[in-house]
Amino acid sequence: MSNGWLHLFYAPDMLRPLFAAVLIGFTNGVLSVFIVLRRLSLMADAISHSLLPGLAIAIILFGLAPATLVAGAFLAALLVALGTQIIANSTRIKEDTALGLLFACAFSLGQALLKLAPARVGISEYLFGNILGLSDGDLYLTYGITLLVLPLLVLFQRPLLLMLFEPSIASTQGVPVRTLRYFLMVVLVLAMISSLRAVGIILALGTLIGPAATVYLFVDSFTVMFWVSGLLGAFASLLGLLVSDWTDLPAGACIVLVLGVFFLASFVLSPRYGLLRRLGKGHLHAQSLARWEAERSEK
Repeated sequence: MSNGWLHLFYAPDMLRPLFAAVLIGFTNGVLSVFIVLRRLSLMADAISHSLLPGLAIAIILFGLAPATLVAGAFLAALLVALGTQIIANSTRIKEDTALGLLFACAFSLGQALLKLAPARVGISEYLFGNILGLSDGDLYLTYGITLLVLPLLVLFQRPLLLMLFEPSIASTQGVPVRTLRYFLMVVLVLAMISSLRAVGIILALGTLIGPAATVYLFVDSFTVMFWVSGLLGAFASLLGLLVSDWTDLPAGACIVLVLGVFFLASFVLSPRYGLLRRLGKGHLHAQSLARWEAERSEK
């Protein structure tokens, strides 16, 4: 454990993790709003796991070159995301059914292909992340994806919001609903790629759900939720790095655990939707029984 936390902000070897944590945390936090409101948690989980076959194929063909690993993971996740939408839109199969099937097949294919790798590879960094081991290339990739994704989400904020809540009205007003759905899938894949080396395939889901799920219990305004979720994601990522430095635990796990603590606190303490407020009103069964007794006495 380090003697102090201030060294994180001036040590040269910590600048990359700090910048990456802020960029990934903020971008994923903003994107988490659409995932939570559109109920895309299962899709995000499936896409995160579907990166594996792309990584495996890239390792078999080109080794552990970072550029080919990123390209392989992107193509695999994109195929699963777009394939799900194509199947759901062109057949009677529902989206969740197509997603579950493609997700299971992709992850199984990835596991099988890893056995064919010419040498035993350390894939754990891609499964669980290693934000402290990011290279300059990883940071440039994160910069590029952030600079691409954030302006697009801000620019298409209104049509995306209309697509989320009133897709039929959006269609009548000329909003390309199907195109926006594909766009959201591509953005989600890019966010997964950005998070790949930092928090890994398994833990990326927490950064793409936790911020918005926490803020959603406090606010009803989409605009407020949009920006506060991003800020919460960035803050939780920084705090996770500090906790990791203090406890010598993996940084990616600490970041997701911090988000989990924030969500648990909001679940209990939210003034409108929290557990304490509901308990203060009495048990739901007790309320129903009292109402039934009142109605019977009136008769």
